[in-house]
Amino acid sequence: MSIEGLVSLQSPWPARETAARLESAIKAKGLTVFARIDHAQGAAEAGLTLRPTLLLIFGNARGGTPLMQAAQTLGIDLPLKALVWEDAAHLTWLSYNDPHWLAARHGVARSIEAPLQGLSGVLAALAAAATAA
Repeated sequence: MSIEGLVSLQSPWPARETAARLESAIKAKGLTVFARIDHAQGAAEAGLTLRPTLLLIFGNARGGTPLMQAAQTLGIDLPLKALVWEDAAHLTWLSYNDPHWLAARHGVARSIEAPLQGLSGVLAALAAAATAA
């Protein structure tokens, strides 16, 4: 799967289990889960169908503030988000925005390389924990 700026990992687990594993990993890292949005449930409430699609919004001020200090407009993309979803072939995916892509989008990639490296590592570790067999 190749969408610019989007990192996607296939999960061997169903969507709900992948999302639960991700939430556990987020909390284990000391981050806050601000919201969990079940888009499929919302669709069902509107009389529509949607394959499993769960959005987790998470982070902390220590990680996000340095990014917003470099470009306050990064606040539109923070807190962090991860989407757990099922495709038409019933495969489960975990997707998140690449922090380097977000920084480039806001024109500050070079000025905050160290925080971006750290954030990229945290996101990769969270995704790996959620999707590990």
